[in-house]
Amino acid sequence: MVDVPRVPEQRRPASGDTPGERTEGHPPEVRTPRFSVLGPVRAWHGSEQLNTGSPQQRALLAALLLRDGRTATASELIDALWGEEPPSQALAAVRTYASRLRKVLPAGVLVSESGGYAVQVGDGALDLAVAEDLWAAAEKARSVGDLCQARTLVNKALGLWDGEPLANVPGPYADTQRTRLDEWRLQLVETRLDMDLEQGCHAEAVSELTALTAAHPLRERLRELLMLALYRSGRQAEALAVYADTRRLLADELGVDPRPGLKELQQRILQADPALAEPAAPDQEPATTAVRPAQLPATVPDFTGRASFVDELSDILSTSEGRVMAVSALAGIGGVGKTTLAVHVAHVARTHFPDGQLYVDLQGAGARAAEPETVLGAFLRALGTADSAIPDSLEERAALYRSVLAGRRILVLLDNARDAAQVRPLLPGMEGCAALVTSRVRMVDLAGAHLIDLDVMSPEEALLLFTRIVGEERVTSEREAALDVVAACGFLPLAIRIAASRLAARRTWTVSTLAAKLADERRRLDELQAGDLAVKATFELGYGQLEPAQARAFRLLGLADGPDLSLAAAAAVLDLPLEETEDLLESLVDTSLVESAAPGRYRYHDLVRLYARACAERDEQPPSERDAAMSRLLDFYLASAARVYAIERPGDRTVDHLAPTQHAGQDFTDDTKALDWLHSEAACILACVQQSLGAGTLRRAVDLLLASKDLAESGASSLRYEAATCAARDAAAEVGDARAEGRARVTLAQVHSNAGRFDEGKLEAERALALEGTANDPWTSSNAPNELGIIGNCTNQLEASEAYLLRAIEAFRADGNRPGEASALCNLSRALVDLGRTAKAIELARQGIAIYDDLGLTFRLANARYALGVVLGHAGRHGEALDQLTEALHVFAENRQRLWEGTTHFRLAQVHLSSHRAALAAQHAEQALTTGCMGGDWMRANVLVLLGRCLDSLGQVDRARACWREALVIHERAGAAEVDEVRGLLGPLAAA
Repeated sequence: MVDVPRVPEQRRPASGDTPGERTEGHPPEVRTPRFSVLGPVRAWHGSEQLNTGSPQQRALLAALLLRDGRTATASELIDALWGEEPPSQALAAVRTYASRLRKVLPAGVLVSESGGYAVQVGDGALDLAVAEDLWAAAEKARSVGDLCQARTLVNKALGLWDGEPLANVPGPYADTQRTRLDEWRLQLVETRLDMDLEQGCHAEAVSELTALTAAHPLRERLRELLMLALYRSGRQAEALAVYADTRRLLADELGVDPRPGLKELQQRILQADPALAEPAAPDQEPATTAVRPAQLPATVPDFTGRASFVDELSDILSTSEGRVMAVSALAGIGGVGKTTLAVHVAHVARTHFPDGQLYVDLQGAGARAAEPETVLGAFLRALGTADSAIPDSLEERAALYRSVLAGRRILVLLDNARDAAQVRPLLPGMEGCAALVTSRVRMVDLAGAHLIDLDVMSPEEALLLFTRIVGEERVTSEREAALDVVAACGFLPLAIRIAASRLAARRTWTVSTLAAKLADERRRLDELQAGDLAVKATFELGYGQLEPAQARAFRLLGLADGPDLSLAAAAAVLDLPLEETEDLLESLVDTSLVESAAPGRYRYHDLVRLYARACAERDEQPPSERDAAMSRLLDFYLASAARVYAIERPGDRTVDHLAPTQHAGQDFTDDTKALDWLHSEAACILACVQQSLGAGTLRRAVDLLLASKDLAESGASSLRYEAATCAARDAAAEVGDARAEGRARVTLAQVHSNAGRFDEGKLEAERALALEGTANDPWTSSNAPNELGIIGNCTNQLEASEAYLLRAIEAFRADGNRPGEASALCNLSRALVDLGRTAKAIELARQGIAIYDDLGLTFRLANARYALGVVLGHAGRHGEALDQLTEALHVFAENRQRLWEGTTHFRLAQVHLSSHRAALAAQHAEQALTTGCMGGDWMRANVLVLLGRCLDSLGQVDRARACWREALVIHERAGAAEVDEVRGLLGPLAAA
C-alpha cells in the first residue's frame, strides 16, 4: 500500500463548528463561506463567488487558509508573499490586502489577533480539508478490505482538484505549497491505481499509466504499476520492455539503477511468478464445527462451502441470548442443500443452546405435510412432558410448549416446511430461544424472520464436494472432466452428490465416462439417481403441488433456451396479460421452481429447465402448443428489436423488409431505454435465433439478426452473434431458402469484416450476391455491395471498392433508403481519399453527414463524422479531423458501441501523432487496445504498430519494439500485407 503523507499545515479548523455535523465531501451550510486552493484560490458565500482581488491578495488569503485557522504574524506573511526581498512598503501592503479581504468576506471570517491575521474556516469549507477527510476515510475502508469504497473515496478526493493548485498565486510560500499539493495528488493517483490493480482492473489502467509515465518519466512507482498492469493484461514482453526503458532512462538522466522493488518485479515477471497473475485474496478464517449428540440429524462429514451463510446464521444464533427469539428461514430449490446447511449450522451453534435442540421434518414438499399439533406433541414429550399432561387442541399445545420453554435456551430446527402457517405454532417465542426453518417457499409472511435465499454452489465449491466424495486421486487426473460433471449437475449439491456417489461405487468408470453420460441432456435427469436419491423425484414433489395455470407456465417457459426471461417475454410465451403473467411467475418463485434473477426477470436452474421440458413433452396438450409458444416468443423479440432499430435509424428501410409478426413488441419511450432493452436481452435474443431455425420460423430468425445488428457492432455479444449467424446461414442453405441465406451471408460478412477476417467476409458477400433470387431482395442487393466496398477499403482494393460502393449507392437510392445511401457515400469517401481524390472524398463525406443530419440520426451521424475525420486527417487538416473524431467518439460511447469507440481512439491517435503530440497519441492508442476495435486482430496489430511509433517518439524504445514484435506475430499469422512494414520497423534482425 502506498503511504500518502498528510499535506503540511492543514488538518482541522479551530472554529466553533462541530465536525460531526458535516458529512464527508458534502458542502457546508450556506451561512459559512467556502474556499478552494486545489485550483485557483477562490471564495464563495452561498452560490455567489466572491472577488478575492489581485494575485498578491490571493497569495495572502492562501497563506492564511493553509494555516488551519492559526494566526500568522505580519512578518510571516511578508516572508510568504515576497521571501527574502520584500518591498519597502510590504507591511502596509499586507494590511491593505487584509482590509480589502475583510470587506469582501462575511463578518468574523478574517480576524486580527496579536498583530497578525487568521481566517476562521468552517468545517468542510475548504476543499483541501475535505480531500484530507476523504483520504482518511479511504485509508480506513482499505484497512478493513473495502476496496470499492476506498477507491470511490479517493476518486472523490481527486475530483476536488480543479487544475493547478494555487493557480497563478505568486510568492515562495505558494510555490512550496503548490509543489507539495501536486506531489500529494500524484501519490493519490498512484494509490487509486494500486487499488485498481488489486480489484483486477489492470487492462483499464494501462492507458492511464502510459500517459502518466510519459508525463513523469522518472517516477518509478508509476513504472512499477504499469509493468504489473501490462503483465496481468497478458502483455509480458511490454512489461519487461518498460523495465528496460526505465533502467536506461535512469542511467542516462540520473546515473542510478532502478530501485530494488522494480528489480524484484522484473525478476518475478521473468519467472512468471503465479502470485503476480491476480490480486492476492484475503485469507479466510477457517469455519469451525462442533458436533454434539441431540435430536439434530448428524451433519454430513463432507460438508463443503457455504462459509458466508454459516457465518451469517451462526452470528444470529449466537447472539440470540437476551432478546426475543431469533428466526432464520432458508428457502431454495429442491436439492440445493437447505437441510444440509441448516443441520450443519445447528451443530456449530449447539454450545449456545445448552438446554437442547429439537428437530422435525415437516414434509412440506410432500402430499401429506405434518400437522402442527402432532409435531407439538412430539416436542412436548421430548421436553419431558408426560403424555397425560399434553392437551388435545393446537392452541393449548402451543401455549404449553411456550410455557415449557420459558427460561430455557432451546434451538428448534423446522425442516422442509410447507408454509408460514405450518411454522407459526412451532416457534418458541421465548427470549434466548431460536428457530431455523427450511422450505422451498420464501416465507415473506413470517414476521421478524431473517430470510435467506440459498443458491447453487460456486464452481469451486462444487468441484471440492465432488472431490471429497470421489477421491482426490481420481479427480486430479481428470480435472476437466470433473468440471464438466459438476457443470452438467448445474452446481446443485444433490445432483453432485448423486453423480459422485455413482462414480465412487463404480471403480471401473472414469470421470470422463460419467461426464459423457451426463452430456446427453435428454438422459441427464435419468442418470442423476442413486439408491433412494433422485433429482427428478425432488422436482416432482414441487411440480405436483402446482395449480393447472402454474403448471402450464412452468412447462412452457422452460422451453426457451435463453439464460432468463423478462416479464414481457414470458407474457408473449404464455399469451397472457402482463399482470396475470407476473402473478404466475411470482407464485413459481415462491415455490423455488423459478428464480427471480432481477426485478422483472426470471430464470430456471439448468436441471429444473430440463425437468420442465420433460413435463412439457409429457403433459402439454395439444403438442403443437409448444411450437406456438416459441413462435410467440420469436415474434416478440423480432417486433421489439425492429422497434429499437427504427428508433436508432429513422428512415432506414430495413424494418420495412422484415418478416411480419403477430406480436406488436415492446414499447420504448426513448433511445436509451430501447438500447438498454436490446443489450439486456442480447443472450436471450441470440438463443431464440438458434432455437428458431426450423422451416416455419427460419426467415423471422434471420430477420431478428438483421434487426439486432447493434449487438455485433457493440462488441459485447459479437461471438454469440457470429455463432447464431453461422447457424442461420447453414440452416437456410440446407432448406434452399435463398432470401434467408442471402441475408444471413451478408450479415455474416459484416461480422467477419468487423473481426478483420476480410477474405471470409468477401466470400460470404459475393456468395450472397450470386444466389438466385437475391436480386429481388432490396436488402441483400444493397447491403452486399456496400459490405464488399468496406472490405475493399480495408484490403487496399480501391478500384473494386469504388465500383461496389457506386452499385450500393444506386441500390439504396432505388429502395428509398437514405441512411443506407449516406453510409455508402461515407464509405466511398474513404476509397477516394486513398485514391488521391481528396476534395471529392471530403465532398462525399459531407453529403453523408447532411443526410444523417436531415434525418436526425445521431448515432449514424457519428459514423459519418468518423469517416469525415479520417478523410480530413489524410488531407493534413488535423484540427478539423480532431473535432469530427472527438464528436463521433462521444456519440459512440453514449450508444455503447464499444468497438467503434475503440476504432475512433485509434484514428485520434493517428492524428495526434501526425501533429507531433506523441504522449496524447499513446494514450488514445492504449485506450483503443483496452476497448477493442472494429477489425479484430488485424486492427489490434495496427494499433500496436501505432502505439510503438508513439512510444518510440517518447524515447521508450524497448517497449516500442515489444509492441512491434507482437504486431508482427499477428500479421504473420494472418498473412496480412502489413508484414513488411512491421519488419522494416524492427530492422534487419526481423527481416532475416
